[in-house]
Amino acid sequence: MTADRPNVYTRITDSIIAAIEAGAGDFRMPWHSQGDLARPLNVMSGKPYRGINTVALWVAAEATGYAAPIWGTYKQWQEKGAQVRKGEKSSTVVFWKVSDTGTDEAEGQGDDEGQPHARMFARAYSVFNAAQVDGWQAPAIPVLPQAERIDHAERFFSALGATIKEGGALACYIPARDEIHLPPFAVFRDAVAYYATLAHEATHWTAHASRCARDLKGRFGSESYAAEELVAELGAAFLCSDLALTPEPRHDHAAYIASWLKVLRSDPRAIFTAAAKAQAAADWMHARQPKADIGEAA
Repeated sequence: MTADRPNVYTRITDSIIAAIEAGAGDFRMPWHSQGDLARPLNVMSGKPYRGINTVALWVAAEATGYAAPIWGTYKQWQEKGAQVRKGEKSSTVVFWKVSDTGTDEAEGQGDDEGQPHARMFARAYSVFNAAQVDGWQAPAIPVLPQAERIDHAERFFSALGATIKEGGALACYIPARDEIHLPPFAVFRDAVAYYATLAHEATHWTAHASRCARDLKGRFGSESYAAEELVAELGAAFLCSDLALTPEPRHDHAAYIASWLKVLRSDPRAIFTAAAKAQAAADWMHARQPKADIGEAA
């Protein structure tokens, strides 16, 4: 089942704006409110959705209260022997297709994670959650003990080789020194909060010219600064999901929510670009692990 193409950017962006506004009162993003965060999985391939599709399905699950992170098209559910219930409302995911006409809807380079290649256009597909079908039982998803998750996170960030200095009151990445600064470990609520915060700063760290080469010249308050903060916010959420950690709401979210909303309202493609850059940053960090564990896009 394929959704209409013309407003795919606007449809997904509007749903994300609505979700951000819904949580703005306590400065929490949609991916903060369900505790441990799992990547949405495709029922047919078993592979995780990535980039903008991850964000879109997190938002859809939060809005509807779906617990199982399993999604599929109408046809895919039928092929699994299940049936989408009558009247169920679909959610939208995006893939990129090569334009045969040369009149591609999108510009720039990228892939099916939210940033289009030259001569490719966005194609929207309707998907349904496992909670919307009959005749299918969600498999049990194993959960690692927290001690193992913390150990995995420690090894993951150590493998990056980043210079991390503890001390002071603020968590930040200093581009001129290429250093990540964090408050002392004891200041954090627990180890999960420490590594969730490190995930945010490590995403900024990947902006260095020798890594993912993102522009960090924007001043505080500018749209480019807000856009990079959104990349780091999403990158941290992706990493927390991959590492089975709970994302940590930042103390400065209040300062960024208004600027993020401004960016998204002015450019429906901004969240696609941010999600693609965040996914690229997460992939870069996964590729630095002893055994690369980058999930393939569903």
